[in-house]
Amino acid sequence: MLKGRMAESLVEELFKNSGNKIYRFGYEAIVQNLTQIERSFNRDGEVGKRICAIPDFIVIDKQGNPTFVEVKFRGNGQLHTKDHERLMRIKEFWSANIIIVNCNERPFFRISKPPYFDKQNKFIEAPLIEESLWNMNLDAYQKAEVLVEKFLTNNLIKK
Repeated sequence: MLKGRMAESLVEELFKNSGNKIYRFGYEAIVQNLTQIERSFNRDGEVGKRICAIPDFIVIDKQGNPTFVEVKFRGNGQLHTKDHERLMRIKEFWSANIIIVNCNERPFFRISKPPYFDKQNKFIEAPLIEESLWNMNLDAYQKAEVLVEKFLTNNLIKK
């Protein structure tokens, strides 16, 4: 969970340092102020599924265009077993871009756009630095990759 929060913060700073505006939007940001609702809504109901699928951020590019962005930390770069279902909900309700942060293989930041999966159900992703939508600053990107390597890799285990 901590590494997931760190990945979100790195992505947030990367967008800011590339000249984009970014606003926290996700389930955690919205529902933390509505903790009394937590007990009363059914996560498996229609409203609960929509709330749990709220993307992490709204990004406003330099031209003023908004985009929903969901950040997922996957240490080994592989999706979890329940990710397909979660991503399909995010696509259905929000059509967000997914940024996968991994610490196993460069590039550490990758993007997937709807529909997320090809016809063979293989996850479609590309290096975030190649995405032209937000004009990522190369220097900021490289610094973010260094931070992933420094703080998110399991550097306590000597190889």
